[in-house]
Amino acid sequence: MQARDDYFLSGEVRLRFRDEGEGMPVVFIHGWTVDLDVWNPQAATLGRSMRVIRLDRRGFGHSQGTPSLAGDCDDLRTLLDRLGVTRASLVGASQGARVAVAFALQFPERVAGLVLDGPPDEITEPVAAGDGDFSVDEFRRLAREDGVDAFRRVWRAHPLMKLHSSDAGSQALLESMLARYPARDLLEAGPTPSRSAAASELERFRTPVLVVNGQFDTRARLRAGERLRQSLPDAERVVIPDAGHLPNLDNPGAYNEAIQAFLRRQSRAAA
Repeated sequence: MQARDDYFLSGEVRLRFRDEGEGMPVVFIHGWTVDLDVWNPQAATLGRSMRVIRLDRRGFGHSQGTPSLAGDCDDLRTLLDRLGVTRASLVGASQGARVAVAFALQFPERVAGLVLDGPPDEITEPVAAGDGDFSVDEFRRLAREDGVDAFRRVWRAHPLMKLHSSDAGSQALLESMLARYPARDLLEAGPTPSRSAAASELERFRTPVLVVNGQFDTRARLRAGERLRQSLPDAERVVIPDAGHLPNLDNPGAYNEAIQAFLRRQSRAAA
């Protein structure tokens, strides 16, 4: 049975989350224009043996606020405190990988392991700078001049949003999330972005990391994934077959198996 939506306050911002299952806590952090529902295939499987926690980042899905990397880190810490979770593994997808890295650099004692799925190049750069293989400024212009629906049509056709699976449920799920993306980060003047960390900080990163890419991810993301694996002291990498930039939807069986194996290894190593 799917967990019910719940809400918490981070400062004055009301954010949606779900908390399901028991065992090792794992927090799933979604990417741009989607929300916590993108992790439905993972919650359904991993929730049988792990505690799966996921939230709508501020400004996405049913959460209030304007997207902000600094805000995301504060929100995640507030949620973990609320749930009494002192240490968890983090799974961050695409833009959410930046959030996971920023949080691990700020609060290393609270992170048991990291899964970085389809991470952007320059992962320590501000979220507002874009993800390297598309122009946020161009999308902002499109949304403001032609409307959010026009942006959604163009973005849905982008390679980063392409599903290689023909599964009707996955296709419908992606459509529903994009339809409720409020585009506040495109329409509003958000907070001035700040760098999450210098790239040199990754050289002393000690958290175990699994870097994930889909086989048919964009060339920019595949290069970024391999560079990140090489730059981190304790990192491994897996490529999910028959999958694009959204491997958790394209091939959830292989995706779940890969991250579950990694997280269980980290749990045994810490025991």
